[in-house]
Amino acid sequence: METRVAVMGIIVENMESVEKLNGLLHEYGNHIIGRMGIPYRERKINIVSVAIDAPQNVIAALSGKIGNLDGVSVRIAYSNVTGKGDTAIHG
Repeated sequence: METRVAVMGIIVENMESVEKLNGLLHEYGNHIIGRMGIPYRERKINIVSVAIDAPQNVIAALSGKIGNLDGVSVRIAYSNVTGKGDTAIHG
């Protein structure tokens, strides 16, 4: 199956959703290349970026689940880089 490289930009405004967000990212961890979280204490939000290499339907499913969390918004930027086969990250 063809995979795509993408970056998810996530803004967390409700700190009660952080545990659920981390659970989702762990669930999809085999597709995640890397992630970076930045607490913006002055604004009381967290900013998270996630680099992912997965089939487009997997990226969309994860994005949808994240977007359904209370006080969490997500946007995706897709690259034109695609791959074939199982590109799950193993480590």
